[in-house]
Amino acid sequence: MSAASALPLVLLAMAMAMLHLTFSSVAATSYPDFQLLNVKQTLIGTKIPRPVETSEYHEAAGVGENQGKWKLKLVHRDKLSSNATATYGHRFHARMQRDVKRVASLLRRISAGGDQDGGAAYEANAFGSDVVSGMDQGSGEYFVRIGVGSPPKSQYMVIDSGSDIVWVQCQPCSQCYRQSDPVFDPAGSASYAGVSCSSSVCDRIENSGCNARQCRYEVMYGDGSYTKGTLALETLTFGRTVVQNVAIGCGHINRGMFTGAAGLLGLGGGSMSLVGQLGGQTGGAFSYCLVSRGTDASGSLVFGRGAMPVGAAWVPLLHNPRAPSYYYVGLSGLGVGGTRVPVSEDIFRLTELGYGGVVMDTGTAITRLPTMAYNALRDTFIAQTPNLPRIPGVSIFDTCYNVSGFVTIQVPTVSFYFSDGPILTLPANNFLIPVDEAGTFCFAFSPSTSGLSIIGNIQQEGIQISFDGANGFVGFGPDVC
Repeated sequence: MSAASALPLVLLAMAMAMLHLTFSSVAATSYPDFQLLNVKQTLIGTKIPRPVETSEYHEAAGVGENQGKWKLKLVHRDKLSSNATATYGHRFHARMQRDVKRVASLLRRISAGGDQDGGAAYEANAFGSDVVSGMDQGSGEYFVRIGVGSPPKSQYMVIDSGSDIVWVQCQPCSQCYRQSDPVFDPAGSASYAGVSCSSSVCDRIENSGCNARQCRYEVMYGDGSYTKGTLALETLTFGRTVVQNVAIGCGHINRGMFTGAAGLLGLGGGSMSLVGQLGGQTGGAFSYCLVSRGTDASGSLVFGRGAMPVGAAWVPLLHNPRAPSYYYVGLSGLGVGGTRVPVSEDIFRLTELGYGGVVMDTGTAITRLPTMAYNALRDTFIAQTPNLPRIPGVSIFDTCYNVSGFVTIQVPTVSFYFSDGPILTLPANNFLIPVDEAGTFCFAFSPSTSGLSIIGNIQQEGIQISFDGANGFVGFGPDVC
């Protein structure tokens, strides 16, 4: 780890939504205790987004392989033409409904991990049975566009850091949901190869079946959605990078509100995720930058050792045998206005039995904290915002404000204190968010009755986040997007 990694990372949102990354010692606390949120500019971003056209996506989708990395463009689901016509309020409430289901399914999956016979068995099960993904009730938030087969057929895929599977809808389709592109037909692909029942890959699927000597898979979701079909080896194309013999599920019977995407691109920590299957080709390394809401900018997903930035603040990843797919980090505390919130570090601890801890998840939107930690964070924030007009809660939020009469407001900084020293101070847009077009903003954290904390994608927006799976670290910064 570099010397810079021992220093706290501070991400600040300044006036006019300009972001800056700086490093300082904890004792010096040279970052400001308050920052400005441009209410007027943020509300402009609540207008109906301009849909991303397929041709426009291809212009920047894949920049090919360069200096040991390959890059894809990330698009938020609100920018797809099928989702871009709803009002902001409708999209917000739909997102919160998806989020509640996502968190409930994630908790069920982790709880079920204790019933598995060791890590290896759980890893195989994560491919074949109760995989919980960001697709649950259409809850996939970020999409990439890749090519499937030979010649490659372009498909939108949901990325999910908590899943260990790659699957697409396939012809012949006995039951398929609506997607943006034609359903993939393996008969038109020269590289498609079904996996036999005797294959070691098939053996790793706990709920596998056999039909006409072909390995069958079935993935059940927490809400009753599912995908069933044939396991296959296929070629995937990422920009100008071609990857052969990727194990994918070819789904012929699929049910669920999957909203536009053809399938799912699992980025979890297990061996059957895309990251796990790529192995030596990428060194277990990938990086993403989730585009901030309400902007025309695009995010990115980059694979390869070359994606690991110099100057990031690195935090060790923690392994949970109950849930090896998820990326856990150590959190020692929270801060508001440059002062630590009075919460014990034990509340964030991952126990030896695999309970509690802090997960980073692309499929969850809003950060969840154990109720005691959330109450302390919220109460400290309220105490430092006495001049903002409070209003009743909205949706899953209990702390909201009517700031329709303001152009800019001053709010205290909100920070995560990681166990090994780095501090991540969030941009104001990542913790005080609009819930309608009229000027209602809410404190974007939510309590959880479980002991698990989840750092959601709204809190991750605009920050370069890098996973070095081979060495067991996650990095924050130094770039923004």
